[in-house]
Order: sequence, then C-alpha cells, then structure tokens
Amino acid sequence: MHSRDGPLKARYLLPALCVLAAPVEAHAEARAQIDIAAGRLDSAIVALGRQAGISIGLTDRQLGAQRVRRLRGVMSAEEALRRLLDDSNARAVRLSARDWRIVRAAPSARASGTPLRLAVAAPADLSPPVAEIVVTGVRAAAEISAAREQGLIALDGQFAIDAHNRGSDALAERVPGLGSTQLGPGRNRLFLRAIADTSFNGPTQAVVGQYLGTARLNYNAPDPDLRLIDLNLIEIRQGPQGTLYGAGTLGGVIRLLPNMPDARNWEAAQSGSVAATWHGEPSFDASAMLNVPVIEGKLGLRAVVYAGRDGGYIDDRLRQKNDINRVHTTGGRIIARLEPGDGWTIDLVGAAQDIDGRDSQYADRLGDRLDRASPFAQPFRNRFRLGQASIGKAWDTFELLTTTTITGLDLDETFDASEPGQAPSLFRQRGETRLIANETRLSGMTDGGLTWLVGGQLLGNRYRIRRARGELARVSTISGIENRVEEATGFADLALPLTGRLVLMAGGRLTHARLSGEALEQPLTLEAFRVARSRSQTAFLPSAGLRYRFSDALSGHVRYQEGFRPGGISVRDDMIRRFLPDNVSAIEAGLALNSGNFSADATFAHTRWRNIQADLIDSDGLPTTENIGNGRIITLDANMAWQPLPGFTIEASGVWADSRLTQPSARIFLVTAQRGSAVGTAVPEGAVIVDSDDLPNVARLSGRLGASWKTETRAGETLTLGGSLRYVGSSRLGIGPVLGVRQGDVLDTSLSAELAWQGRSFWIRASNLLDSRSNRFAMGSPFTLAQGDQITPLRPRTIAIGADFSF
Repeated sequence: MHSRDGPLKARYLLPALCVLAAPVEAHAEARAQIDIAAGRLDSAIVALGRQAGISIGLTDRQLGAQRVRRLRGVMSAEEALRRLLDDSNARAVRLSARDWRIVRAAPSARASGTPLRLAVAAPADLSPPVAEIVVTGVRAAAEISAAREQGLIALDGQFAIDAHNRGSDALAERVPGLGSTQLGPGRNRLFLRAIADTSFNGPTQAVVGQYLGTARLNYNAPDPDLRLIDLNLIEIRQGPQGTLYGAGTLGGVIRLLPNMPDARNWEAAQSGSVAATWHGEPSFDASAMLNVPVIEGKLGLRAVVYAGRDGGYIDDRLRQKNDINRVHTTGGRIIARLEPGDGWTIDLVGAAQDIDGRDSQYADRLGDRLDRASPFAQPFRNRFRLGQASIGKAWDTFELLTTTTITGLDLDETFDASEPGQAPSLFRQRGETRLIANETRLSGMTDGGLTWLVGGQLLGNRYRIRRARGELARVSTISGIENRVEEATGFADLALPLTGRLVLMAGGRLTHARLSGEALEQPLTLEAFRVARSRSQTAFLPSAGLRYRFSDALSGHVRYQEGFRPGGISVRDDMIRRFLPDNVSAIEAGLALNSGNFSADATFAHTRWRNIQADLIDSDGLPTTENIGNGRIITLDANMAWQPLPGFTIEASGVWADSRLTQPSARIFLVTAQRGSAVGTAVPEGAVIVDSDDLPNVARLSGRLGASWKTETRAGETLTLGGSLRYVGSSRLGIGPVLGVRQGDVLDTSLSAELAWQGRSFWIRASNLLDSRSNRFAMGSPFTLAQGDQITPLRPRTIAIGADFSF
C-alpha cells in the first residue's frame, strides 16, 4: 500500500528507529580491556583498534596530532572513542558495527540538523604521508589485520617496538609472503606475492617498491634495510601496484610511515639491548628519539638516531679466523613539520644509514655448516641517503600534496672468484643509484561518498655498476654499465559506492619512459653503440575491482591490476646486450571475516608475467640479465587471529605458491616442459639448459604460527609472553645448471617475554631455539658456486635482553 505521506513518514521514522536501535547496539557491544598511554590521537587510535577489535579511519593530519589523555579500563569501543575524544575537537562516526571514522566536529554542532555524511572506506593511497590512518582490529595483540583492502597487511607502530631496532628481516619473519635473498643486510632483494626474479644486485629494477612515507627508497637499488624505529604504521600491499605506484612494483609495495613531529609537546624515547649468540660473538644496539616543539603549535622537530652491531658467527678454516661476518649499522632520521595555518603543512625529511659488513655470511657443507674456506675477506658496504620536501594544503573536501625526493644508494661488494689450482682472485662490484622524483596529487571525497585521486609524477633514475676482477695484486677494470630512466606519468584512482554494500574501484596510469644505457670503462663498438642508443616506451596500467560487504563481519573483493618494469642493457660474454621491459597482470579474489574474537582473510591470485627479467651466469661466471620468457604464478595466502580466552591470542598465516616458466625464450632450453616429459634433444647454440620450470626464490609453502598471552599484575605492570614457529619451504636459487640448486626448508622458532609499566619496558627474546643450521640462501659467491655447495644458515640460537623508555 502506498500513500502520499509515505515518504514523509519514512523521513521521520528512520531517524527514530536509529535512535531506538542505538542503545541496543551499544549494549550488545563486547567490552574489552583498554589501556592506552597519553600521547597523540593518531597513535592512540592505532592502539584502540588493536585492543577493541575495530577499524578506525582518520584522514585529518591536524586532528591526528592532537594530544589525548591516558585511557584505561574495561569498556565498549563506543565508550572508549567517546572518552578518548572528550578533550579534542573531533568526533567519531560509526560506519558499521565495527567500523568508525574520526572527523572534525563542527564549531556549532547541534543535537539535530542536517543528515550526517558518512564516508566510505577510501583507497589507502588517497592520503599524504601518515594523513590516512586505517586501523583494523583483530582483538588483543594481533598486529596483522584481516585486510579490508585488497592485498593489504597493516602492522601498527607497536610492531616496530617489538622488532627492537631490527630491519627488514623482522618483517620477513612476521609476513610469510615476504621473501628475501640472504646476501646480508643492505644487499638483499625483497619479493612479494611469489614474484621473484634474481638473487643478484644488477641492472634489473626491484620488483617490490619501498617507501618511507611518500619517499621512494629503491629503484634499481637493493633493499636499503632501514631500521624499524619510531614508526606509526607499516603497510605491505601484495600484488602489482602499478596504478598508484608506477614502475618497479610487480610484486607489491612496502611503506614505512614514521611518527611525525608534534609541535605542542616534548617527547623522548630510548632503547637498547645486548644479545648472546651460540657459536658466535655478542651483539648490541641502541636508539634514541627526541621530539621538540620549536614554535608552539606551528613548528615541530623529530629526530631519531641509532647504532648497532650484529655479532659474527661464521668461521673461516683457511684463514683460521672466527666470527668473520660482523655487521655494523649506524643511521638516523630527522623530520621538520611547519603548520603555518589555513590547512597548509610543510614537511622536510632527511635520512641516512651506513651498513658495513666485515665479511660475507655464507658457509659450506664441509665443516659444521657454520664455517668455510676462503683465501680473503669478502666485505660489503651500503651507503644510503635521502632528502624530501613536501607541501600540503587541506580544504574541507579535498587535499593537495606535492613532494620532491632525492635518494642515493651506493653498494660495494667483494666476491671470491678463485679457481681451483690457480692464484686467489677476486671480483669487486660497485652499484650507484641516484633517484630524483616529484609527485603531485589531488584527492578528495564528494557528498555522495565518491573518493577520488588524480596526480602526476616526473622521475629520473640513473644506475651505474662498475666492476673489476683479477688477482689480489693486480685487479683490472672490466666492462660496467649505466642505465638511465626518465619518466613522465599521469594517474587517477577512484572508489564509487554503488550501493550501501557494493563499492566499485577503478584507476589507470599512463607512463611515458625514455630509456638509455651505455657501457663503462670500455670503448663502444659499432654494435655496442647501436644497443646503447636511447629509446622510448609508453605503458598504460589499468586497475579495476569490486568490494562487497555481505554483512558487518564478512566482506569480499575481486581486483585486476598490472605492473611493469622498464628495460635496459647488460653485459654478457663481453658483449653489450639489451633486455626488454617486463610486465605482470594479476587477478585476485578474496574474503575477509572479522567477527568478535575471530578474524581471518584469504586471497587467491593468478598472475601472468611476460618477458621475465632474470639474471643468469655467463661463460665468465658473471651474473647477467636476460629475458627468459613468459610465466604464470598462482598463489593462495591466508591470515587468521583468534582470541579463545581473554588476553590469549593465536595467529596463523601462510602462503602457497605455484610458479612456472610456461614459455621459455629462445635463449632458454627446458629439458622438461612438464615434469617427467621430454621436449627433445636438439639444444640451440648458446642456449642455457634448464632442468626445471620453477621460477627462482619462490617457496611452494611458507607459514607462521604464533601465540601471545597478556595480563596485568596487581602492581599495574603488563606482562606479555609470546612464541612463534615460522617455516619457509624449499625453492631454487635461480635459472640454469649452476643456479638451479635447492635452498630453503627452514624452520625457525622464538620465545619472548616483556614487562611494561608507565612508559618503561624490559624484555627478553630467544630465537632459533633449536639451534637449526638450515639453509636460507644457497649462494655466497656466484663465481665459486659451481665448485661446491654454499649455504647461508640461520643465525644460531640467540638470546637478547633489552629495555625501552619513553618520556
């Protein structure tokens, strides 16, 4: 039945029902033990999201910098948010049973008035540095959230504290889908979503984009391995991210979001630890943070410094030296934030880190798997520098952000290149990366809930690799290379709510790149000159997806996205060769469940990889880049967190991957196209014979199981106990007869305990409890790899004791 006054009745009936339902819903909300220290609002909601098991969004940087009082007690999420925001000019808006957004309260807020404008969950990259904080709680101490966004793993600042001044190895231990070569700190390559190309540091661009805020850390460079200190959030986005992040993000993106300066309050923190390693020497580290309000409410300065030594544990039988692989790390970061008013923000960022490795960390199988025989030391050195300036302006419904970043990374490596029966010889390599980029983006939200972003980027990258080889007394320079990339890019991304449950996401990135390269230290032949000429390429990377909320607890998504890497030149058998750009296209589907004390998500992805760039070993034993053909990767990754008892949390996560080289290039000859099936006996001249179609460095199965228990003593201290098991399956080092050796099949274990109260904590952590010597990585030097098995064992059983203080 219809009537003319039906719409009028509905107009007043709906608000009335909402008012009546609100107390019931609040009464039905589960209550949780909340303990949040006084500090910034953005840090407080990170802790509240974890403890209360809710998702909280915050898009206003100025609101995030406000101070809140300590909050402690047993209460509902709604009550906790209300009490947390009592003294601020912010209010909490409920989006669903477990989703909230914090917005600025109107100066003349009234009990009734215009309808509340509810914001839908925005794409994570609509935000400037730490402007967007989205916290998905999984109850108690579980830091990894069920991904509300596709392929997103979020670890809050508490994880950085738990990492205790460590770097990317702490991330790899926590996230099974994150792989790493194990050449040593500052010289590793990282992999995500089973997209792994090479074990070496050469001219190929990284497959994982790494960022400090909005500053790109790597391009052709390896992982700079910055220490995870004084961070607000760590985001790991799996799968190609070409639309918003551009080239070099085939496997995903890792973003380290630092705590920003507070212009109203002094803050300080310090931490330190010492560690004892079985069969090795002691380790230590220390760090300190100071926040200074230079001009009250206008200008703040935040500085971090740190230093540490990782004690060695590999012995050298030939030189009769013990614990040769000691590593020293020193670094720091300084951020200045000026807020002149009217929504303007100016940030200046500077960061530097030096890593010095006394010797390489590999062993062989002839001794006790913790020693080797080498005629000389093989040191390495990483020098990283970064500077960034950014300017932002916030209006009521949209924001503008422009950033300019300059990054430099130099990596020096020495390898043993000795041949049996010959005088000792070495190979030295120096890689130099220089990157300058400017990006400007405008983002906003309409009254209808549409979130949008448009932007552009100009980028220039230069990578040089210089090489020398010979006996110790007379080392001669050999051909090096220089690759240059200049990019001009435009991109757009949007999220449109089609219904109250369904959101459409779409975007695209158009990139025009100019590529050039040349040989160094060698005169250019006519052929080399032809190869070295500059050339251009244009690529369009689309993305599209749907997210559907089946209920307050269950949501699902499907997404398609692409990524690419530009090509370049390499040297093989003393010849200059060109390698082509490669690209990936991936489609994924997933489900996420967040219900009470249980949270889980699972994502299935199918990826096509064309013109795969990978490194082979040439006839001189030198790594060289080739396009090895086309491949496909199928992955299934899942995460789960469950709190069966108050204070007790169980976490499980795992990744299954099946990667194949499906269409080898003309230079690659597969002995078996499918396992056990011959393809012929005629081997093309100059081809590389491969006996497996497995792609390198991809473990078929990896997983982690963790548990923690947290309780409060009568004296008010918080006691936390934790433990974990982590397994990394077997994989191959690379492509070809020399690199096709097995590695992996590693089980790692750890236990920890922490006692904390009033900004102080004391902790103890034991790792590799079984003192396992499993092989993480099957290479130390590519030149001597064919002479015998090389292994990179787990660090032996280690016990670390430390203390953290904040003021």
